[in-house]
Amino acid sequence: MESADNSLAQLRWRCRRGTREMDLLLLRFLEQGYPRLSAGDQSLFGDLLDEADPDLYAWITGQAQPANPDYLSLVEKISGMNQ
Repeated sequence: MESADNSLAQLRWRCRRGTREMDLLLLRFLEQGYPRLSAGDQSLFGDLLDEADPDLYAWITGQAQPANPDYLSLVEKISGMNQ
């Protein structure tokens, strides 16, 4: 079984997207918002990180909405933290 610290380290690594802007958006949420999420939403955040960078950026910046309705609330939380 992996420790919570190891899991957070893996998420931190997955939040590094290759552009400074996306890195900042996702890492800020990981540090400030992620700990307050339910276990289900924490798992969903991991799923969200599997999505393509252009899609994630468009959703977080409000340029588009995710096709997966499960992502809507989480994307709004990430967006709200970065305003």
